[in-house]
Amino acid sequence: MTSGFTAFDAVVLVAYLAGTTAFGIWLGRRQKNARDYFVAGRDIPWPAVLFSVVATETSALTFISIPGLAYVGNLGFLQVVVGYLLGRIVLAYTLLPRYYQGEIVTAYTMLEQRFGTATRRFTSIVFMGTRAMADSVRVFATAIPVALILSGTGHLPSRALMPTAILILGALTVLYTYKGGMRAVVWTELIQAGIYVFGGCVALWLLGRAAPGGWHAILGSARAAGKLQVIDWYTGFDRPHTVLAGLLGGAFLSMASHGADQLIVQRLLSARSLRDAQKAVIGSGVAIIVQMALFLMIGVGLWAHFGGRTFSTPDDVFPTFIIQAMPPGLLGLVVAAIVAATMSTHSAAINALAAAATHDLYLPITGRAADDPRTLRVGKWFALFWGVALTAGALLFRQQGTPVVVIALSIASFTYGGLLGGFFLALFVPRAAQRDAIIGMSVGIAAMAIVVFAKPLATAYPSLAPTLGPLGAVAWPWYVLIGTAITLLTGTLSSLTRPRAVAARI
Repeated sequence: MTSGFTAFDAVVLVAYLAGTTAFGIWLGRRQKNARDYFVAGRDIPWPAVLFSVVATETSALTFISIPGLAYVGNLGFLQVVVGYLLGRIVLAYTLLPRYYQGEIVTAYTMLEQRFGTATRRFTSIVFMGTRAMADSVRVFATAIPVALILSGTGHLPSRALMPTAILILGALTVLYTYKGGMRAVVWTELIQAGIYVFGGCVALWLLGRAAPGGWHAILGSARAAGKLQVIDWYTGFDRPHTVLAGLLGGAFLSMASHGADQLIVQRLLSARSLRDAQKAVIGSGVAIIVQMALFLMIGVGLWAHFGGRTFSTPDDVFPTFIIQAMPPGLLGLVVAAIVAATMSTHSAAINALAAAATHDLYLPITGRAADDPRTLRVGKWFALFWGVALTAGALLFRQQGTPVVVIALSIASFTYGGLLGGFFLALFVPRAAQRDAIIGMSVGIAAMAIVVFAKPLATAYPSLAPTLGPLGAVAWPWYVLIGTAITLLTGTLSSLTRPRAVAARI
């Protein structure tokens, strides 16, 4: 059955986009200073922070790519997601209490307190570069279904479809983020989370309705084909979805993404107290397990619906079903859900990047205070700059056969280990100083860049293949753990090369 994108769907989608943008602008009407703009005056209730965290880490990568993982594989990704919860529990009682000691706006302020200004600037610049690359990929992923819709209108040449879709999404998100700040980001994320979860539930229902015998038949055939397998006891390092890679690798990835990445830390700093932030971050780990299970089951349903047919990329599977099978009205709503998923992450990234640029670079260089009225204006200009930069990055990205979610996680993972290792040096190695932290993080990031890019490097330089070949086989969940270990070991060894100094207090 081919539904197609109708005028009614267009009305639903446009109403959502216009409503979200207007609501975000309205929420920003009472901002007084940069603290209001970046952490909402630390006055957001913890349930709102919880769902904001979930919405922030849920972009079109989740909505589109996670079903694709189950379509070509099984439910093994849940092992990684359980690791996410374990990592958040550790984070809640290690790094998070440090962030609530004083008026911290960015995570990297803690490293300045422990090591010095240069460490703060170094980690902030690493965060900004990594986040800009990863979120450009997310924006590109969201534009896939929008481009499919535009192609059905027949009004645009094929080469203009993706650029047009990216520009539409980028412009609207930049507008309400620029005007509304963190308060707009959090509260619009709640709406967006509700829409994309509802859209996922609708897709699950439609898949069961379309299959002869419903979900009972789908699950029966999926079980026989091994699509419902969750646990994999394989102990090698070359598979991403195993018990060890999931629990250990997933835990370290979650500790890094939620403890060393300003994107999530900024949401947690918007909570009213440390206790509220702890409830929000642990609760988000439970919520993300439920959410990932939902989208993986959609992938199983899609496998039955399409008979396991081969697509050019797994990321095309769910958008194709949406365009072909959704009835009028619901199609517009589900496309709005996909747009909602990435608009939430995109807006969060813009605000986090602007906060890091303002508080970690601009204020230390100029010597101005955070409550200076000019700081708020500068923060908004940084938000505009990063919004344009992320949109431009999405325009430069080119689609490939690898699921987009794996690309984005790989980009983040090769620097996450260095960042998390820097925070661990601050917490657990008293004799480490600024030099040791920067050396450790630099070596950790450089080493992981080699690991992440080992396969293309071996292809480009055949003489290096015998050396780099084994590194290219390391699965992405291990990246953060390995990078953290290298950073900790290097920083610790560096600290042993000079007399012991009095440890700084944090």
